This record gives sequence, structure tokens and C-alpha cells, in this order.
Amino acid sequence: MYYIDTHTHLDGTEFDADRDEVVSRAREAGVGRMFVPAIDLSSSVAARNLAASYPGFVYPMAGLHPEEVKADYATVLAGIKALLPDCYIAVGEVGLDYYWSREYEREQLAAFEEQVCWSIEYGLPLMIHCRKAQNEMVAMLRRYEKELPGGVFHCFTGNAHEAAELLRFERFALGIGGVLTFKKSNLPDVLPSVPLGRVVLETDSPYMAPVPMRGKRNESAYTLYVLRKMAECYGVGEEDIARATTANAERIFRFIDK
Repeated sequence: MYYIDTHTHLDGTEFDADRDEVVSRAREAGVGRMFVPAIDLSSSVAARNLAASYPGFVYPMAGLHPEEVKADYATVLAGIKALLPDCYIAVGEVGLDYYWSREYEREQLAAFEEQVCWSIEYGLPLMIHCRKAQNEMVAMLRRYEKELPGGVFHCFTGNAHEAAELLRFERFALGIGGVLTFKKSNLPDVLPSVPLGRVVLETDSPYMAPVPMRGKRNESAYTLYVLRKMAECYGVGEEDIARATTANAERIFRFIDK
């Protein structure tokens, strides 16, 4: 059984001591590919370097995360764009995040729009982070809807109405991770209303470890726990989930080796 972790921060310092072992455990658990999003210029470069270290298994993204958007965002974006398209499979992790503060609201919107335009220019899908800003994000994407090549709404945790709103963007899927396994999560009730052809697996490791690993450092091998819970929610076999989510990821991320 083969499946993809579409979102792991493998470049994080949390993995510096045992990164090779983390990759080996992922392979042993059935993970066939790991996609690494970036959050700024340095991590965009780091993701590219990781892909060179694990060819055909680790794939990089480049982008500026909304929480990293500051007054100098235009300079940072210029540095990231200079890396594209090269070996990158997506523009990400990008989006809007007003959870903690709206101090850089204008800058976040401008940075997000520019990176949406990169997606169109280079034909690269988007890996979108959105927190407390779905209305603003949706409004932005609707302006470019016909041109967008697709992407993933990362770490979806919303309700059925929010899912339906996002699924209106036909070339996008919902990224489902460890939250699906949490005791108080509403996702087990929401997920059956989402077509199986519109979801992908992710971990967001080293964060958001699924049950029964909650509280520990997350890693790609734990994608299996998300897959098992997803199979339970849809009432299908684990191999059905592996096949469907892999096909969805391969359709969206067209620049990976197949």
C-alpha cells in the first residue's frame, strides 16, 4: 500500500538529529513521497536541498507563509521568485492568517495575491494556509478562479458549509491531517460529505501529531493513522483511501515523477 504525505516540514530543526531515520520510517510505513512546503526564503532553499538529498521521494515547494509576512515582504518575495520554477512542485505554504494579529493584514493580502499570480504564471499548484480568514481568501481566489491550476487547502478543519465553499474551486482538494483523529474533531462527521476524489493526506509534521501519537513530534510515518481514520469515516478499505488520495495528489501536483 502506497500513499503520499503532501505536507511535511522535513526541513525543520526538529528533524536535524534523525532526518534520515524519519525518512526511512516513512518508507517503511508505506509513504511513497513526501512533499515539503516552505515558509520563507531560507526554507524554500532548504526544501530544494532536501529534494536533492532524497531524489524521487522528497519534493519541494517555495513560498512565503502568511505568519512570516512582515514589512520587508516584497524583498523576500523577490528572492523566492528568483528560485522558480526550478525543481519546485508548488507555491506554498502561502495564504492568510489573522488568528494572532491583523497587524500586517494589507501586506498579507498583497503577498498572497502575488504568489497566486506566480501559481498562474508557472502553472504550479498552491498549498494554501488559511486561519480566521476564509472569506478574504475565497474572495481573492475567485478573482483568479478560471486561471488557477489547482492546489490544496491545507489543514482543513472546518464544517460542511466551509468545505462546500472551498470545493467550489474545482481543481483544489482539502488537506486532511491529524485533526481528523482528535476526540473533539468535527471532521469525522464532515468528511463523508466530501467526495473522496477531493481529499489528500498530510501530516504537517512536526506539528499536529495524530492519535495515538498526539503530544509527540509528528512525522510522515504517522500519515498511516490519518489514512486509517479516513477509511473508517468513508466506510471503505485502507487501500481504497491510499489509491484515491495518491491519485488526487498526482493529479494536482503534476510535476512529480510518476
